[in-house]
Amino acid sequence: SKDRTTKFLFKLEDGHFIETVLIPERGHFTLCLSSQAGCAMGCRFCLTARQGLKRNLAASEIIDQVIHVKRSMSEPDRLTNIVFMGMGEPLANFDDVARALGNLISEEGMNFSHRTVTLSTCGLVPQIRRLGKEVRVNLAVSLNAADDETRSFLMPVNRKYPLKGLVEALKEFPVLNRRMITFEYVLVGGVNDRDEDARRLAVLLKGLRAKINLIPLNPHPDVDLAPPSSERVLRFQEILIEHHFTAIIRKSKGQDISAACGQLSGKQAGCMSQGEGC
Repeated sequence: SKDRTTKFLFKLEDGHFIETVLIPERGHFTLCLSSQAGCAMGCRFCLTARQGLKRNLAASEIIDQVIHVKRSMSEPDRLTNIVFMGMGEPLANFDDVARALGNLISEEGMNFSHRTVTLSTCGLVPQIRRLGKEVRVNLAVSLNAADDETRSFLMPVNRKYPLKGLVEALKEFPVLNRRMITFEYVLVGGVNDRDEDARRLAVLLKGLRAKINLIPLNPHPDVDLAPPSSERVLRFQEILIEHHFTAIIRKSKGQDISAACGQLSGKQAGCMSQGEGC
């Protein structure tokens, strides 16, 4: 990408595709890993969800993403941060993801600091509780709404694990010293971006050690949703700051190379199914 984001498309032994994204940060790189080929969660704004779930990745396939990317880098030691925010729901593949995490943070393995490894979930409550007991890792939650009706519209998983139970589990999650739970909030124009949505979010997260990443929707022809105006995004952030939250507007990187999860693998799978190359 013109912003130096690099996207990798890996073909698995059984022919499925997964995506891994290397993201340049200030002074280091972050690698976004996939944990499944496809995804079963069905989030309305997610292109990976449109592929459905193909299968879980083995722990070795998760670690191989790190190995192959590091081999491609001229300065591999600058890869210091790992995020499980690629294709798939990590906690729906709990055992293999936990094994991969153990390898990543082990001194005998990849030797990443547990302080720089983050797992993102759409909110599988039983697995969040299990994760907190078994693995030391930073937690991010894809929230995207502060009321059950809107969240269920955007994220079907909310029908099984509504907000009340999710927040209760998060209050019990062990947060590392001076760390916070990150809440990812994709802003969708006319759906979850109103002033009252911001105020409702502030009430919902009150009492939690929370950092909020505001992410304007990355528009795509296959998604019938649109991002809000930049003025609306700024107003949403302003309200959260007024309620004493850390709220950061995250700009999508790699848009010119289809770096959003599901874009490249979906295109490649479509070409393959038609007997074409991409």
